This record gives sequence, C-alpha cells and structure tokens, in this order.
Amino acid sequence: MQPMQSLASIPIALIGGGNMARGLIGGLLRSGVPPGRITVATPRDEAHKALRHDFGVQVTSDNCAAARGAQIVILAVKPQEMPHVTRALASALPHRPVVISVAAGIRMADVRRWLGDASVPVIRAMPNRPALIGAGASGLYADASVNPEARALAEAVLASTGICVWAQNEPDLDVVTALSGSGPAYFFYLAELMAKAAEAQGLDKTVAYRLAAQTLVGAGRLVEAHPQPDLVRMCAEVASRGGTTEAALREFDARNLPQIVQTALDAAARRSHELGVEFGSK
Repeated sequence: MQPMQSLASIPIALIGGGNMARGLIGGLLRSGVPPGRITVATPRDEAHKALRHDFGVQVTSDNCAAARGAQIVILAVKPQEMPHVTRALASALPHRPVVISVAAGIRMADVRRWLGDASVPVIRAMPNRPALIGAGASGLYADASVNPEARALAEAVLASTGICVWAQNEPDLDVVTALSGSGPAYFFYLAELMAKAAEAQGLDKTVAYRLAAQTLVGAGRLVEAHPQPDLVRMCAEVASRGGTTEAALREFDARNLPQIVQTALDAAARRSHELGVEFGSK
C-alpha cells in the first residue's frame, strides 16, 4: 500500500475550519490531494469564503453532510466542542471511516463512546502551528484495535504537514502537546523577551524585533539541516569559552532556567490531561 499516493483518491472531511484545519488542508493539497476531494464543515460564513478562496475546497455548514461517504474524517474542533460535535456525527458514520482527532487531551475511548461504536478506527494526533507552512511536528497514537492501513492513512495525512512520530502510550500525547503542540509559543515568547531586553539596552525597537525573529528562524534552519541534531553540541559551538554566549548561558543556569522549563512543560501536560478528564466526562 502506498498511503501518500492513495490519499489523492480518498474523500476527506474536516470538521472545523480553524488554523489547525487550514494547516492540514494546505499539507494535503501539497501532497497531491485534489481540492475537490476535501470537504470542510464550519458554521462561520466568513470561513466558508476564505476556505474556498484560499484552497478551492468544498465547504458546508453541515458536519454530517461533510462526513457521509468520507473515508477519513478529521475532528479539528476545540476540546470543549468535541462531545456534542462527535455525538452529532454518529449517525453519519455507519461506514466506519478512519477518524483522526486533533483535540488536545480528548481520549480515544471517549471519542468512540460519543460515536456509539467501539469498532471505529480512531487515531489521536497532535499537530502544531507550523503545519500551516509545512514545517509541522505531529505526534500520533492508535491502540491495538486500529489496523495498519488506518495507521498508514493517518500518518500520510499528518506527514503532509511536516514530520510525525508515533507515541507508545496514549498519555504520551499529553507530553507531546506540552512539547511540540504548545512549543512554538515558547520560542515566540523567548524571542519577544530577547527583543524587549535589547530594546531596554537602547537598541531601536524595530531593529531588535527583526533581529530576534530572524535569529529564531536561523536557529531553526540550522537544526533542520541536521537529520539527528545534537542540541548540546550545537549550543557549545556558539558558546566560546569565556565569551558573550557563555556569560548569558551562565545567567540562565544561575536562575534555574532548566527547572523553569520543566515546570512549564509539566503544567502544559497536566492541563492536557485535565482537558481530557473535564470534557471526556460529558
């Protein structure tokens, strides 16, 4: 089976038309899926116009209409919307399509319970915002009941937006959410703080923000250029002994930045778990 090729002939429905859905649509189109094979369901009229204009896909306000006949159904709605959206879809999925959920924290067992069919192949995925430009990082999880063909299709969908890896256990997706799902915001935040610090030292604001943003881009490209990057070594290559970088890194360590990062990721992973408990009980 060649899943990436087969996607081009498979009807795909996305329930939700927000940024994550847009990232997935862009990836699917880049991988060769014709826009006519993609149907997006979203209630917002302005989103209908934008999706048609930007991607040429089919758009509807009716979730069930989008899902009927689709071989892949992607649930791209917020966690709090998942219970009622998924329950309402149950009647439209007697054909048991591959269901991919990208809702943070929501457990597979709850998706199946809302659909009323434990045999539906449900796969969880956690993409991230860079999927919008084909530079995403996604984690996936499926249990033993999901067959290899369904797994391959899900992997092909997510691989169209960037790299994807399989988690060994479902709780691992809470960690994936904390690491790569939320991760882009951490780097944006750090770049903003760097720019503000430079501005406070007298650098022009526009110059500071441009340099901080490009440093973020350049560092990412350096990492991307290495198939298996050694981040410790790459950091050491910038930090000459007794130099400016070493002085800054020493201050990070003195103020326990490693512990701050660990605490932050713990909080994000914990919140992902809480979302699953909170909305999975609905």
